[in-house]
Amino acid sequence: MTTPDRSAGADAVFDALGDPTRRAILQQVARYGPITATEVAARLPVSRQAVGKHLVVLGQAGLVSGERDGRERRFSANSQPMIEASRWLAATGAAWDDRLTRLAARVETRARAGEAGGERQ
Repeated sequence: MTTPDRSAGADAVFDALGDPTRRAILQQVARYGPITATEVAARLPVSRQAVGKHLVVLGQAGLVSGERDGRERRFSANSQPMIEASRWLAATGAAWDDRLTRLAARVETRARAGEAGGERQ
């Protein structure tokens, strides 16, 4: 069994979530959204400008989307990219579990063969 390839979407999700500030921002958007960048910045020790830049990266990964509300832009979380990334992780984990199971069986078979060979001597 081969390890499933990461799609470009999963790459963007993992890249976006690789930064702890972006994870904190996404958590705020998911919890309190629709929310403005200013409101997010008020809840975190990050400037409004930094939040805006992080929201762009999260948006490119599809994790948040923004809609105009008058002069403001309100952001909401989108769980679908996380679901897809989670599926990739599960499939990759299953592939590794399969590999480790086969390796353990091979080691056990060789160990038994070694014990059986030692008993004959």
